[in-house]
Amino acid sequence: MIYKHSEYMYWAKTQQRARFNLATSGVGSFPLAGLPVDWRRLEINGDNAYGYAPLKEAIARKSGVDADAVVTAAGTSLANYLAMATMVSPGDEVIIEHPAYALLVDAAQYIGATLKRFERVQENGYALDPAEVRRVLTPNTRLIVVTNLHNPSSVLAGQAELAEVADMAQSVGARLLVDEVYLDAVYHETPPSAFHLRRNVVVTSSLTKVYGVSGLRCGWILAQPDLARAMWRLNDLFAAGAVHPGELISVAAFEHLGILRDRARKVLEADREVLGRFLDEHTAVSAPRTLFGTTAFLRLHQGDVESLLDSLRRRYETSVVPGRFFEMPHHLRIGMGVNHEMFAEGLRRLGLALQGEH
Repeated sequence: MIYKHSEYMYWAKTQQRARFNLATSGVGSFPLAGLPVDWRRLEINGDNAYGYAPLKEAIARKSGVDADAVVTAAGTSLANYLAMATMVSPGDEVIIEHPAYALLVDAAQYIGATLKRFERVQENGYALDPAEVRRVLTPNTRLIVVTNLHNPSSVLAGQAELAEVADMAQSVGARLLVDEVYLDAVYHETPPSAFHLRRNVVVTSSLTKVYGVSGLRCGWILAQPDLARAMWRLNDLFAAGAVHPGELISVAAFEHLGILRDRARKVLEADREVLGRFLDEHTAVSAPRTLFGTTAFLRLHQGDVESLLDSLRRRYETSVVPGRFFEMPHHLRIGMGVNHEMFAEGLRRLGLALQGEH
């Protein structure tokens, strides 16, 4: 028997942690005591057969949609799987950006899709280029998948480019899936969800990356109501209902999203300033200078990334994500927004490793 699995998630769960952990993907944990709510309102069971209505309504208000367009899920990864598995059958052609978050590729492969890729290149700042999508689009395409902000680079895609890609998809009867889990890390003039651009756009997101409450596993899908109902029915295979106390706390989090978001923003902005100085000082690596997001994708210009990261962990007690998990073996991804002092020291140690100091 061949067991299906994710190499990246296994690595993240067993090898990511280090004294100086730059292998994170989301902001630091928000303390439960920091939510100004009455915890005596918690209940173990509730009416959540096809989603807890107050939670769906909170997501709908945040996203500017009707509640019947909302499907809740245990984090963005399950949301992405439910969305793909509802829209795609084995053998269907799916186009996914490259580099891409590993679990998007893993999910499509698990479903049995025929994968095609389009490039987001560093020389173009990892921008979403509709011409690259058009190059690989065929009449057999059923789904196009992008992330916004881009994971791993944190580059923001423009609304015009997303709309153009959605129109391309529509021209062959396909849909566009946009993973927006990092979009709320755009703190100034946050763009509206791509869901509003075209009717063939499906969006996934969660509170896991930008708000510091990943343990709630509060994820969701935005889809047209008929498609949303099909996703709910598919989810019957996996869960009778969500963990209700988590739903209640998630509703409380939505009531205070500004508090959660502002706490992380201060750390992220301090980390990004330090990262900018690091990139100025260390020309052995380069990366787009993004304004937002919790991750940066660095290219190592010479040398072997795996050897560098092995030395970084053994000698400097520091971890980062190897680029091989994004099919980019000459790159590495670092995470921001957890603890500024830890991040600054981890970068310093990465600099020592780059200089070959032992």
